Amino acid sequence: MQANLGIAPIAWWNDDLPELSDDVSLEECLSQARQAGFTGMETGRRFPMEAAVLRPILERHGMRVCGGWFSGLLLDGEIEAEKDRIAAQMALFKAVGAPCIVYGETAGSIQGDRSAPLAAKRRLSEDEVKVYGRKMTAFAEWCADRGMPISYHHHMAAPIETEAEVDLLMKHSGPALRLLYDAGHMAFAGGDVLRVIDNHHARISHVHTKDVRQAVLDGIDRSRESFLDAVIKGAFTVPGDGSLDFVAIVSRLASYGYEGWFVVEAEQDPVKSPPRVMADIGHRELVRVMAAAGYGVGS
Repeated sequence: MQANLGIAPIAWWNDDLPELSDDVSLEECLSQARQAGFTGMETGRRFPMEAAVLRPILERHGMRVCGGWFSGLLLDGEIEAEKDRIAAQMALFKAVGAPCIVYGETAGSIQGDRSAPLAAKRRLSEDEVKVYGRKMTAFAEWCADRGMPISYHHHMAAPIETEAEVDLLMKHSGPALRLLYDAGHMAFAGGDVLRVIDNHHARISHVHTKDVRQAVLDGIDRSRESFLDAVIKGAFTVPGDGSLDFVAIVSRLASYGYEGWFVVEAEQDPVKSPPRVMADIGHRELVRVMAAAGYGVGS
């Protein structure tokens, strides 16, 4: 089996918390990631949105776009409006050969609001998830028909956060809606990280290998502290520096034949956790666990 290793720029520059950002250019970020061994990077705020500008930058560093966040509003919005909102990103991603767009639901989400405690997150009834699932399916089908599939990112402080919420969304949506599996977010939400793979492996199209520091999670007061508070405290880190068993996680994905991108995506303070150092740790650990699971790593 073959898989590819990518990384997200959020370790270098955090789009939700600018104060947790290294003062490095896109070119330096790509250079450091490539030196660590990664061949792909997800997009971030310092990426140009014109393929003619971005493509030569990527080529200089031997890097590819391996995904990138889209702030979706479909929960409270309409499909036609989302088609217009995603059009420019879709055109760019098709032009540079990206595998998918990462769909993150931001309607009703408090993930970017430091004043909103985790316990205040929006909760949907099953009837609401049924309606949402139909809309997401139709949107996913439209995106796939145009050559750029989306991968749905369950996320802390968002309407689809917990294992039960992921189960409901998968139950009430069609196969065109693929799932981004994020080990760190699922662990933070209290889910069983292996059971989620068992239940939804057929829909998983993209993987974020985010690790967690369990001691930090255990100390979070969810009735008072926000998602961003948890990030600042160091809730997340890279594989090899946290509490999750990535041998088990990657082996479970391998057992179902997953062949796609494994993306290190761990937002933390770049002063306390220098991005290049973290990239080295994450890459080294993923190479180790992927070899144990029988993967060859793309170059």
